[in-house]
Amino acid sequence: MFIGAHDILHNNPKYKDLLEKYKKNSYKLAIGEDPRITRVGKFLRRTSMDELPQLINIFKGEMSLVGPRAYYPFELEEQQIKHPESRKYVKIILAGKPGLTGLWQVSGRSGINFDKRVKIDAEYIIRHSILLDFLIILKTIPAVLSGKGAV
Repeated sequence: MFIGAHDILHNNPKYKDLLEKYKKNSYKLAIGEDPRITRVGKFLRRTSMDELPQLINIFKGEMSLVGPRAYYPFELEEQQIKHPESRKYVKIILAGKPGLTGLWQVSGRSGINFDKRVKIDAEYIIRHSILLDFLIILKTIPAVLSGKGAV
């Protein structure tokens, strides 16, 4: 992303409509329409290589290899207002460590809206097991290689 990427979308009046679309689409924009992403960044996103720096967080113990998605605090606040039924699921997922990959990611990635995403992530926390982690890791490989849902 470009330096100040968050401000580009949130504060530039030129992108007012795109910001609304970003919020409406569960804080996701297609790679080709996001003005914050460089050409190299587009490649990294399509191949999911942009996730690799999170390995440092895993080694530091701040993240797990498998777990629920990490969220921006403002995203959680705004989405829970939009989807009040999601509050119970958010409480569950915040009890777990975020992961590099997870049940939501292998179930459809960015094609799944916030309310369904947090429900899937909560299901993971409730059903967590080594076998489930192993299956998610196996499903991650084709999900990344296909690039489907990567934004």
